[in-house]
Amino acid sequence: METTTPTEFEQELLDRGYSRRQLAKVTALLGAGAVAMRTVGAAAQQAAKPVEGAVRIGANECWTGPFPVAAEAAFKLVTEGNRYEPDNEHEKLFAAVAQVEGIPADRIVAWPGSSDPLSRVAVAFASPTKGIVTADPTYEAIWRTGAWLGAKVTKVPLTKDNAHDVKAMLAADPNAGVYYICSPNNPTGTITPIGDIEWLAANKPKDSVLVVDEAYIHWTDTPRAAKLAATRDDVLVLRTFSKLFGMAGMRLGLTFAAPSLMEKMMRYDGGQVTAMLPMTAVACGTVSVAQADLIKARQAEMAANRDKAIAHLTKKGIKVLPGSMANMFMVDWGKPAKDMQAALLTQKVQIGRNWPIWPNVSRISVGSASEMDAFCKAVDAVWKV
Repeated sequence: METTTPTEFEQELLDRGYSRRQLAKVTALLGAGAVAMRTVGAAAQQAAKPVEGAVRIGANECWTGPFPVAAEAAFKLVTEGNRYEPDNEHEKLFAAVAQVEGIPADRIVAWPGSSDPLSRVAVAFASPTKGIVTADPTYEAIWRTGAWLGAKVTKVPLTKDNAHDVKAMLAADPNAGVYYICSPNNPTGTITPIGDIEWLAANKPKDSVLVVDEAYIHWTDTPRAAKLAATRDDVLVLRTFSKLFGMAGMRLGLTFAAPSLMEKMMRYDGGQVTAMLPMTAVACGTVSVAQADLIKARQAEMAANRDKAIAHLTKKGIKVLPGSMANMFMVDWGKPAKDMQAALLTQKVQIGRNWPIWPNVSRISVGSASEMDAFCKAVDAVWKV
């Protein structure tokens, strides 16, 4: 039988404990893009199919689009759509983010959203012998990709305050390749204190990578993990413009990490992926990050809408998990969440799903004031103790 010599990329994976059968899955994941993402279940992380005429508060989207000033910048790039990159748009984005975050521009890379780099982390730094440690519940994309590839995945319950239990995470697998923290956490919206994140960075294995997913960080003024990515070579921070900036459909995300770390992410087809961003999204993001006053105003509007809805539920005796600092909160109905999701849909309100570990708990995304009023009225219509 004819055999072929492994490529450098394949040999590196074999050296980390992947089998030849698993190599085929890695190749599919990185080479087939959207098809592979559907295979590993990443598509399930996106919005459910919209129901015509329904209030859509199930996918943690922003209730409105980009800031008008950012949308104007995007439209200007529409008129220059005949150019691959009209005027160093990538560099402008990196400079703007570097200014806001206090991180060197050479540690910033832009992606079409954050799902691709998150799955790429599982390939680049995890393996059957160097696993992935996450919280449970949390955003599942990295553990689904890891499990599909054959990497070891360890899930650790949240603390009583619904933060990541970093000491338990380290104890659960002291030899992991990746430790994943989502803060604010999806689905709970809760913060893991920066001190805990710093502790894990300082105490994890030196050859492992700490990944901090800050998709929802702009909804709060809590300290960021970007400073760790600015000074350490073993921390990677994920950001997205899909949430507060109202750009979910425009697909723009960022990673903050040392160039040496990003080199490992790029070894496969990363350069091709990052080079194919729509310039409209890049221009919109460049303007968005600098809008401090508009960010503050949108934060305040979201918090007011969230707190009003939570107060309404609490008054009815419905349990809401405390501590959310993001544009979502978890409602414990005390009965199957899928039934309540279906009941609310009869009232034309489309809420989020539950997580397997919490079958009676639904994630509710925060929408506009009128959308949250509609949600509260729908609950009034269907709620039976």
